[in-house]
Amino acid sequence: MAYLDNVRTFVRVFELGSMSAAARDQRISAAVASARIAQLEDHLDVRLFQRTTRRLNPTEQGRLFYHGACKILESVTEAEAEVSSVTHTPRGTLHVAAPLGLGQRIIAPAVPGFKEAYPLIDIRLRLSDRKLDLAAEGLDAAFILGLPEDSTLRIRKIADCRRVLCAAPAYLSRRGHPDSPDSLKGDDHACLNLRYPGAPEFQWPLQTDEGVRRVPVSGPFECDHGDVLTAWALGGHGIVLKPHFEVSEHLASGALVPVLDRTPPVPVQLACLYTHRRRQDPKARLFIDYMVARIREALSGEAAAPTPAP
Repeated sequence: MAYLDNVRTFVRVFELGSMSAAARDQRISAAVASARIAQLEDHLDVRLFQRTTRRLNPTEQGRLFYHGACKILESVTEAEAEVSSVTHTPRGTLHVAAPLGLGQRIIAPAVPGFKEAYPLIDIRLRLSDRKLDLAAEGLDAAFILGLPEDSTLRIRKIADCRRVLCAAPAYLSRRGHPDSPDSLKGDDHACLNLRYPGAPEFQWPLQTDEGVRRVPVSGPFECDHGDVLTAWALGGHGIVLKPHFEVSEHLASGALVPVLDRTPPVPVQLACLYTHRRRQDPKARLFIDYMVARIREALSGEAAAPTPAP
Protein backbone atom coordinates (compact mmCIF):
# COMPACT_ATOMS: atom_id res chain seq x y z
CA MET A 1 0.00 0.00 0.00
CA ALA A 2 3.02 2.30 0.36
CA TYR A 3 3.15 2.97 -3.39
CA LEU A 4 -0.56 3.76 -3.51
CA ASP A 5 -0.17 6.11 -0.55
CA ASN A 6 2.62 7.87 -2.44
CA VAL A 7 0.42 8.16 -5.54
CA ARG A 8 -2.52 9.52 -3.50
CA THR A 9 -0.29 12.13 -1.90
CA PHE A 10 1.15 13.11 -5.28
CA VAL A 11 -2.35 13.62 -6.70
CA ARG A 12 -3.37 15.88 -3.81
CA VAL A 13 -0.13 17.89 -4.01
CA PHE A 14 -0.69 18.32 -7.75
CA GLU A 15 -4.30 19.46 -7.24
CA LEU A 16 -3.68 21.75 -4.26
CA GLY A 17 -0.28 23.07 -5.34
CA SER A 18 1.07 22.87 -1.81
CA MET A 19 2.81 20.17 0.22
CA SER A 20 1.36 21.47 3.50
CA ALA A 21 -2.19 21.71 2.09
CA ALA A 22 -1.98 18.16 0.75
CA ALA A 23 -0.64 16.97 4.10
CA ARG A 24 -3.55 18.57 5.97
CA ASP A 25 -5.98 17.09 3.47
CA GLN A 26 -4.57 13.59 4.05
CA ARG A 27 -4.10 14.03 7.81
CA ILE A 28 -0.35 13.47 7.68
CA SER A 29 2.60 15.72 8.45
CA ALA A 30 4.24 17.85 5.78
CA ALA A 31 7.43 15.84 6.33
CA VAL A 32 5.63 12.58 5.54
CA ALA A 33 4.05 14.11 2.43
CA SER A 34 7.44 15.37 1.25
CA ALA A 35 9.00 11.95 1.86
CA ARG A 36 6.29 10.26 -0.17
CA ILE A 37 6.87 12.57 -3.12
CA ALA A 38 10.61 11.98 -2.87
CA GLN A 39 10.10 8.20 -2.84
CA LEU A 40 7.85 8.44 -5.89
CA GLU A 41 10.39 10.57 -7.76
CA ASP A 42 13.15 8.08 -6.90
CA HIS A 43 10.99 5.19 -8.12
CA LEU A 44 10.14 6.94 -11.40
CA ASP A 45 13.59 8.50 -11.74
CA VAL A 46 12.06 11.87 -12.71
CA ARG A 47 11.35 15.16 -11.00
CA LEU A 48 7.60 15.62 -10.60
CA PHE A 49 7.60 19.18 -9.23
CA GLN A 50 9.65 22.34 -9.52
CA ARG A 51 9.95 23.82 -6.02
CA THR A 52 9.54 27.57 -5.51
CA THR A 53 9.23 29.55 -2.30
CA ARG A 54 5.46 29.86 -2.72
CA ARG A 55 4.23 26.91 -4.76
CA LEU A 56 5.06 23.53 -6.21
CA ASN A 57 4.71 23.63 -9.98
CA PRO A 58 4.36 20.27 -11.78
CA THR A 59 6.96 19.44 -14.40
CA GLU A 60 5.97 18.09 -17.80
CA GLN A 61 6.62 14.58 -16.45
CA GLY A 62 4.51 15.43 -13.40
CA ARG A 63 1.56 16.48 -15.54
CA LEU A 64 1.80 13.29 -17.59
CA PHE A 65 1.99 11.14 -14.46
CA TYR A 66 -0.97 12.94 -12.86
CA HIS A 67 -3.42 11.76 -15.52
CA GLY A 68 -2.19 8.19 -15.23
CA ALA A 69 -2.24 8.38 -11.43
CA CYS A 70 -5.89 9.47 -11.45
CA LYS A 71 -6.74 6.45 -13.57
CA ILE A 72 -4.85 4.19 -11.16
CA LEU A 73 -6.72 5.53 -8.13
CA GLU A 74 -10.07 5.37 -9.91
CA SER A 75 -9.42 1.74 -10.86
CA VAL A 76 -8.52 0.92 -7.25
CA THR A 77 -11.69 2.63 -6.01
CA GLU A 78 -13.83 0.72 -8.48
CA ALA A 79 -12.13 -2.55 -7.53
CA GLU A 80 -12.82 -1.86 -3.86
CA ALA A 81 -16.44 -1.05 -4.76
CA GLU A 82 -16.75 -4.42 -6.52
CA VAL A 83 -15.43 -6.24 -3.45
CA SER A 84 -17.70 -4.27 -1.10
CA SER A 85 -20.75 -5.10 -3.20
CA VAL A 86 -19.93 -8.81 -3.02
CA THR A 87 -19.06 -8.94 0.69
CA HIS A 88 -21.84 -6.51 1.71
CA THR A 89 -19.42 -4.85 4.14
CA PRO A 90 -18.81 -1.32 2.81
CA ARG A 91 -15.93 0.33 4.59
CA GLY A 92 -13.56 3.26 4.28
CA THR A 93 -13.70 7.03 4.54
CA LEU A 94 -16.09 9.39 2.80
CA HIS A 95 -15.32 13.07 2.24
CA VAL A 96 -18.58 15.00 1.97
CA ALA A 97 -19.44 18.70 1.70
CA ALA A 98 -22.65 20.66 2.26
CA PRO A 99 -23.82 24.27 2.64
CA LEU A 100 -23.64 25.56 6.19
CA GLY A 101 -27.38 25.87 6.79
CA LEU A 102 -28.26 22.45 5.40
CA GLY A 103 -25.22 20.83 6.99
CA GLN A 104 -25.76 22.22 10.49
CA ARG A 105 -29.51 21.65 10.61
CA ILE A 106 -30.01 18.33 8.81
CA ILE A 107 -26.88 16.50 7.64
CA ALA A 108 -24.59 16.82 10.69
CA PRO A 109 -27.28 15.65 13.16
CA ALA A 110 -27.91 12.60 10.94
CA VAL A 111 -24.24 11.54 10.63
CA PRO A 112 -24.09 9.67 13.99
CA GLY A 113 -27.13 7.61 12.99
CA PHE A 114 -25.46 6.66 9.72
CA LYS A 115 -22.27 5.73 11.55
CA GLU A 116 -24.26 3.55 13.92
CA ALA A 117 -25.86 1.75 10.97
CA TYR A 118 -22.54 1.40 9.08
CA PRO A 119 -19.76 1.34 11.70
CA LEU A 120 -16.98 0.60 9.17
CA ILE A 121 -17.57 3.87 7.27
CA ASP A 122 -15.98 7.09 8.56
CA ILE A 123 -17.34 10.49 7.54
CA ARG A 124 -15.30 13.65 6.96
CA LEU A 125 -17.88 16.43 6.70
CA ARG A 126 -16.96 19.87 5.37
CA LEU A 127 -19.44 22.74 5.65
CA SER A 128 -19.10 25.82 3.48
CA ASP A 129 -21.37 28.21 1.60
CA ARG A 130 -18.82 28.76 -1.17
CA LYS A 131 -18.66 26.82 -4.42
CA LEU A 132 -16.59 23.64 -4.11
CA ASP A 133 -14.56 21.70 -6.67
CA LEU A 134 -15.07 18.01 -5.92
CA ALA A 135 -11.91 16.84 -7.69
CA ALA A 136 -9.62 19.58 -6.41
CA GLU A 137 -10.82 19.17 -2.83
CA GLY A 138 -10.91 15.37 -2.77
CA LEU A 139 -14.65 15.10 -2.17
CA ASP A 140 -16.72 11.98 -2.79
CA ALA A 141 -20.03 13.86 -2.72
CA ALA A 142 -21.36 17.37 -2.20
CA PHE A 143 -24.85 18.61 -1.41
CA ILE A 144 -25.58 21.90 -3.17
CA LEU A 145 -28.30 24.52 -3.46
CA GLY A 146 -28.56 25.69 -7.06
CA LEU A 147 -27.34 24.38 -10.38
CA PRO A 148 -23.88 22.75 -10.73
CA GLU A 149 -21.29 24.45 -12.89
CA ASP A 150 -19.41 21.23 -13.72
CA SER A 151 -21.38 19.19 -16.26
CA THR A 152 -19.03 16.19 -15.91
CA LEU A 153 -20.41 15.39 -12.44
CA ARG A 154 -23.40 13.21 -11.75
CA ILE A 155 -26.29 14.94 -10.06
CA ARG A 156 -29.14 13.53 -7.99
CA LYS A 157 -31.97 15.95 -7.45
CA ILE A 158 -33.41 15.83 -3.93
CA ALA A 159 -36.05 18.56 -3.82
CA ASP A 160 -37.03 22.06 -4.86
CA CYS A 161 -36.54 24.16 -1.74
CA ARG A 162 -38.99 26.93 -1.00
CA ARG A 163 -37.28 30.28 -0.36
CA VAL A 164 -38.47 33.42 1.37
CA LEU A 165 -37.58 37.10 1.56
CA CYS A 166 -37.80 38.23 5.16
CA ALA A 167 -36.74 40.92 7.62
CA ALA A 168 -37.11 41.76 11.29
CA PRO A 169 -40.16 43.76 12.44
CA ALA A 170 -37.84 46.49 13.73
CA TYR A 171 -36.33 46.93 10.27
CA LEU A 172 -39.76 47.06 8.61
CA SER A 173 -41.01 49.57 11.18
CA ARG A 174 -38.04 51.78 10.38
CA ARG A 175 -37.84 51.36 6.58
CA GLY A 176 -41.35 50.17 5.67
CA HIS A 177 -42.48 47.09 3.75
CA PRO A 178 -41.22 46.90 0.14
CA ASP A 179 -44.30 47.15 -2.08
CA SER A 180 -42.84 45.75 -5.33
CA PRO A 181 -39.69 44.07 -6.64
CA ASP A 182 -38.53 47.47 -7.92
CA SER A 183 -38.41 48.83 -4.37
CA LEU A 184 -35.46 46.47 -3.69
CA LYS A 185 -33.29 48.05 -6.38
CA GLY A 186 -32.64 51.50 -4.97
CA ASP A 187 -31.57 52.90 -1.63
CA ASP A 188 -34.95 52.41 0.03
CA HIS A 189 -33.98 48.99 1.33
CA ALA A 190 -30.84 47.15 2.44
CA CYS A 191 -30.42 43.67 0.96
CA LEU A 192 -28.13 41.23 2.76
CA ASN A 193 -26.15 39.12 0.33
CA LEU A 194 -24.09 35.94 0.36
CA ARG A 195 -20.69 36.74 -1.14
CA TYR A 196 -17.75 34.40 -1.71
CA PRO A 197 -14.84 34.38 -4.21
CA GLY A 198 -16.23 33.90 -7.69
CA ALA A 199 -19.82 34.65 -6.69
CA PRO A 200 -21.99 36.13 -9.46
CA GLU A 201 -23.52 39.57 -9.25
CA PHE A 202 -26.52 39.63 -6.98
CA GLN A 203 -29.88 39.09 -8.66
CA TRP A 204 -32.84 37.80 -6.71
CA PRO A 205 -35.18 35.75 -8.96
CA LEU A 206 -38.79 36.53 -8.07
CA GLN A 207 -42.01 34.99 -9.38
CA THR A 208 -44.30 37.62 -10.89
CA ASP A 209 -47.46 37.56 -12.99
CA GLU A 210 -45.26 38.17 -16.04
CA GLY A 211 -42.89 35.31 -15.20
CA VAL A 212 -39.58 35.11 -13.40
CA ARG A 213 -37.93 38.47 -12.87
CA ARG A 214 -34.31 38.79 -11.78
CA VAL A 215 -33.95 41.86 -9.60
CA PRO A 216 -30.44 43.30 -9.09
CA VAL A 217 -29.92 44.08 -5.41
CA SER A 218 -27.24 45.55 -3.19
CA GLY A 219 -26.75 46.48 0.43
CA PRO A 220 -24.28 47.57 3.09
CA PHE A 221 -23.37 44.08 4.33
CA GLU A 222 -22.09 40.96 2.59
CA CYS A 223 -20.74 37.71 4.02
CA ASP A 224 -19.74 34.21 2.89
CA HIS A 225 -21.55 32.60 5.86
CA GLY A 226 -25.32 32.20 5.52
CA ASP A 227 -26.01 32.17 9.25
CA VAL A 228 -24.29 35.54 9.60
CA LEU A 229 -26.80 36.98 7.12
CA THR A 230 -29.63 35.54 9.20
CA ALA A 231 -28.16 37.10 12.35
CA TRP A 232 -27.93 40.48 10.62
CA ALA A 233 -31.54 40.18 9.49
CA LEU A 234 -32.62 39.29 13.04
CA GLY A 235 -30.73 42.36 14.24
CA GLY A 236 -32.84 44.59 11.98
CA HIS A 237 -30.11 45.37 9.43
CA GLY A 238 -31.83 44.40 6.21
CA ILE A 239 -33.81 41.98 4.05
CA VAL A 240 -32.43 38.49 3.43
CA LEU A 241 -33.20 35.79 0.87
CA LYS A 242 -33.08 32.37 2.55
CA PRO A 243 -34.24 28.78 2.06
CA HIS A 244 -37.39 28.49 4.14
CA PHE A 245 -36.02 25.64 6.29
CA GLU A 246 -33.12 27.83 7.48
CA VAL A 247 -35.40 30.52 8.94
CA SER A 248 -38.63 28.61 9.64
CA GLU A 249 -38.22 28.86 13.42
CA HIS A 250 -37.70 32.64 13.21
CA LEU A 251 -40.72 33.01 10.93
CA ALA A 252 -42.86 30.93 13.30
CA SER A 253 -41.81 33.04 16.30
CA GLY A 254 -42.29 36.33 14.47
CA ALA A 255 -38.63 37.31 14.84
CA LEU A 256 -38.56 37.50 11.03
CA VAL A 257 -41.47 38.52 8.80
CA PRO A 258 -41.98 37.55 5.13
CA VAL A 259 -41.94 40.39 2.63
CA LEU A 260 -43.12 40.57 -1.00
CA ASP A 261 -45.13 37.39 -0.48
CA ARG A 262 -47.07 38.10 -3.70
CA THR A 263 -43.83 37.85 -5.68
CA PRO A 264 -41.94 35.15 -3.78
CA PRO A 265 -38.45 33.94 -4.72
CA VAL A 266 -38.11 31.10 -7.19
CA PRO A 267 -37.47 27.80 -5.36
CA VAL A 268 -33.88 26.59 -5.47
CA GLN A 269 -32.86 23.07 -6.42
CA LEU A 270 -31.29 20.98 -3.68
CA ALA A 271 -29.17 18.18 -5.13
CA CYS A 272 -26.23 15.89 -4.46
CA LEU A 273 -23.20 15.81 -6.75
CA TYR A 274 -20.75 12.95 -7.05
CA THR A 275 -18.00 11.96 -9.44
CA HIS A 276 -18.75 10.08 -12.63
CA ARG A 277 -17.50 6.52 -12.37
CA ARG A 278 -18.46 3.30 -14.13
CA ARG A 279 -19.59 1.93 -10.77
CA GLN A 280 -20.64 4.13 -7.87
CA ASP A 281 -18.83 3.47 -4.62
CA PRO A 282 -21.26 1.47 -2.41
CA LYS A 283 -20.43 3.47 0.72
CA ALA A 284 -21.10 6.73 -1.13
CA ARG A 285 -24.38 5.37 -2.45
CA LEU A 286 -25.41 4.26 1.06
CA PHE A 287 -24.57 7.68 2.53
CA ILE A 288 -26.38 9.60 -0.21
CA ASP A 289 -29.49 7.39 0.04
CA TYR A 290 -29.50 7.78 3.82
CA MET A 291 -29.16 11.56 3.70
CA VAL A 292 -31.65 12.05 0.88
CA ALA A 293 -34.29 10.32 3.02
CA ARG A 294 -33.42 12.47 6.06
CA ILE A 295 -33.41 15.70 4.04
CA ARG A 296 -36.77 14.99 2.40
CA GLU A 297 -38.26 14.09 5.77
CA ALA A 298 -36.97 17.31 7.32
CA LEU A 299 -38.16 19.48 4.43
CA SER A 300 -41.63 17.93 4.44
CA GLY A 301 -41.90 18.65 8.16
CA GLU A 302 -40.87 22.28 7.95
CA ALA A 303 -43.08 22.92 4.95
CA ALA A 304 -46.08 22.07 7.10
CA ALA A 305 -45.06 24.40 9.92
CA PRO A 306 -47.30 27.48 10.30
CA THR A 307 -45.94 30.87 9.30
CA PRO A 308 -47.61 33.95 10.80
CA ALA A 309 -48.91 36.56 8.40
CA PRO A 310 -46.96 39.83 8.32
